[in-house]
Amino acid sequence: MEEAILKPRHSLSHILAQAVQRSVDASAKLGIGPAIDTWFYYDFIFSEGVEFKEESLKDLNKMMTKIVKESQLFHRVDLKYDEAKEIITMLGAEFKIELIDEFKAQGETVFSYYINTIPVSAKENLLKGSKPEYIAKYESINTYIRKLWILNSEFWIESKFITFIDMCEWPHVENTREINADAFKLDKIAGAYWRGNEKNPMMTRIYGLAFEDKNALKWYIEMIEEARKRDHRVLGKKLWLFVFSELIGPGLPMYTHKWNIIRKEIIKYSNELQSDIWYEEVHTPNMNKAELFKVSGHYEKYKEDMLKVVSNYTEEEYFLKPMNCPQHTQIYASQQRSYTDLPVRISDFANLYRDERPGELSGLTRLRCFCQDDGHCFCRENQIKEEFVSVIWAVKKAMETYGMEYTIRLSLRDPSKREKYLWEPEVWEKSQKLLEEILIESKMEYVKAIGEAAIYGPKMDLVSKDSLWRERQISTIQLDFIMPQRFWLAYIDSDGKEKTPVMIHRAIIWSPERFMGILIEHYAWAFPVWLAPVQIQFVPVAETFVTYAKEVAAQMKSKWLRISVDETTNSFSKKIRNAEIEKIPYIVIVGEKEETTKTLSIREYRSKKQYETGVSEFVDKCLDEVNTRKLEA
Repeated sequence: MEEAILKPRHSLSHILAQAVQRSVDASAKLGIGPAIDTWFYYDFIFSEGVEFKEESLKDLNKMMTKIVKESQLFHRVDLKYDEAKEIITMLGAEFKIELIDEFKAQGETVFSYYINTIPVSAKENLLKGSKPEYIAKYESINTYIRKLWILNSEFWIESKFITFIDMCEWPHVENTREINADAFKLDKIAGAYWRGNEKNPMMTRIYGLAFEDKNALKWYIEMIEEARKRDHRVLGKKLWLFVFSELIGPGLPMYTHKWNIIRKEIIKYSNELQSDIWYEEVHTPNMNKAELFKVSGHYEKYKEDMLKVVSNYTEEEYFLKPMNCPQHTQIYASQQRSYTDLPVRISDFANLYRDERPGELSGLTRLRCFCQDDGHCFCRENQIKEEFVSVIWAVKKAMETYGMEYTIRLSLRDPSKREKYLWEPEVWEKSQKLLEEILIESKMEYVKAIGEAAIYGPKMDLVSKDSLWRERQISTIQLDFIMPQRFWLAYIDSDGKEKTPVMIHRAIIWSPERFMGILIEHYAWAFPVWLAPVQIQFVPVAETFVTYAKEVAAQMKSKWLRISVDETTNSFSKKIRNAEIEKIPYIVIVGEKEETTKTLSIREYRSKKQYETGVSEFVDKCLDEVNTRKLEA
């Protein structure tokens, strides 16, 4: 995030909290309020009897604009623990006591706060529209803060009145006037557990948008509105694509025949790409003994995210697998390997299971059960670059076919958080250097992301951009020197000595289920012909022409095209409208003229073209689009 807009966004979080206490609820308990991407937000728990709804955002936005125009100053001060805790107590921010105690336990002795002030001469204006309880609270806080040693300086003079104070380390603007009052807008509210843990209290999260200028904000709001129209969760229910059931459980979708067609096409295409780079598909069990994950290191680092399985007949510990890589090591280990056998390339579409928190589940983009176009390559060190290049080719080909822009993120370890990783410093240094060399030699632009590496090694992540320019991580290629060592994997090298192979973890589009959710929003449900559940809809002008429609439809169906004939009693115009709502690529109109001349009248959904054509010509056109996976007709 560029600092130029980061400062205003984070400053607006504090302004939002101040506005809530001034105009909605002076006793609202404060959570946290960071700036994230295009958003800023703040979490609150409102007092009993205070009801905050979406319709309240407009008035709250006005109060924020008022604060911006008050030319409030932001000052950073560093306080001792006792002073910092006293201020938090006076603010009624009990949740922040938890944070400050954690920081103290980690050895922190100084705590950073940002304080907003206005001249005392402007205090009269502050009173207008502000709750009396808010004014009383800050009168007390002003009295207390002026007694603190840290404020006994020339800067802190009696002519200033403190309007808001919050514990924070982030950068802020110096004066609220630096924020463009026309370039921010409160957008929505949502529920959020304190610190993302469902065992903690539920808070009200208020989201806002902020940009450099009014035009950028207007463009983004229009994009957000379009995104809401495309929301795969809404369209999935409306078009009966997938189903969730309370009896089955959250994060465990069932796919209707329509959606399963798309899922199968995605998997088929990933398998073709995998075959092109010489991966061979295997199938592995959905669960295994805990011992496997203890050897891999996942038991230590990932256990809380795994679903345990209980047997009626054994005391052994089992888990549903959250990833395939440990099992694939056992396929490799099942035979003695020579250097001439390498690379060994394995792909797998077995289901995976992760114990996601209920509050973090979201449609198809975050599930408890899914599969991956998952693959692992066991190779010699001198084969790493060639293997990476081949996977990069497959990923680029997939993004081209699906019509998605992308960037590469080089995900590296965070040296300050050793506990996150399986730690062998010299191996990490070698791995990270090698990946960067591959990207440079491949002339691929990339950005570094410290702390985003896997537990066992660095990785290249492909971050795609959909048609609304939203970023989604899709593909990943990971280099792993550690797991083969942990499983004692080996091959006999040309010198007759035993060596340890390198392991490459990779996915092309990652999870087909998650990718389906992304694609429905990317295409706005107007899928290209090869992916569409129904590719061609026949609409007879009258019942008399149903027989001819079904006759031609049967010919096309025999070519494995996906056909539907509307035999309902609806009017002709309603049949056309229904097909357009479904965004079926081709609507074929059949009437007296078409039956007599043995032709078809075609309407293309995407291009809106209308024309007449012969049956064989139309079949050839459709088959070409399917076989070449064209994006446009």
